[in-house]
Amino acid sequence: MTRVYDTFLAGSLVMWPLLGLSIVTLVCILERSWFWLRLVIQEKQVVCEVLTAAKVDLEKAEKIAASVQNLAIGRFLVEPLRLKKPSPETFHLAIKAACDKEFVEMCKGDMLLTSVVAIAPLLGILGTANGLFTAFTNLKTNSFNITDFSAVTSGIAQALISSTTAIAVAIFAFVFFRIFLCLRSRQMGFFSQVGNDLELTYLQCWHEPSTEASTQTNSEQ
Repeated sequence: MTRVYDTFLAGSLVMWPLLGLSIVTLVCILERSWFWLRLVIQEKQVVCEVLTAAKVDLEKAEKIAASVQNLAIGRFLVEPLRLKKPSPETFHLAIKAACDKEFVEMCKGDMLLTSVVAIAPLLGILGTANGLFTAFTNLKTNSFNITDFSAVTSGIAQALISSTTAIAVAIFAFVFFRIFLCLRSRQMGFFSQVGNDLELTYLQCWHEPSTEASTQTNSEQ
């Protein structure tokens, strides 16, 4: 532990903002991982229960979806089911609006991770430049004693430690950003399919076009 601390201090002041970025990135990744883990594990069961219930009782389907509103799929399904005898257009718009809303929620944390990917290498370059500047300054100062490399190696070590740490932080953030991006792309396709199935169920089992048809017939007569 002492060796890690000494190595951290050897990386100069740039290591402190890198440490802050590492902590923020880790917290973001843990929160997003928990979000996706719960959603992926439970969503298929929730969808199956809601769609099955929707064929016989919309209120029961709404209660099932409302009971899991801590999940994105629950919030997505409950919005159209809350409507009272909506038209097909209204039902479709409710599904689309709920999908767009959950898409925004799924994007949470993306800007933070992309910012870390951009900022961390810049801090690494700054640390590298500072370390090389220190090394050459010490080399110039101690030019009379060419066999003493301790003053030079400290600057080189500073440059290597800061650059390596910065690259590691950026790679760590980028890997999880890509994972979350792939999960989001997969989920949007799944949500679209579920929305279509729910809309089809509503049209087949609950929509009553007879009133609209009779009204249209009377108007034509």
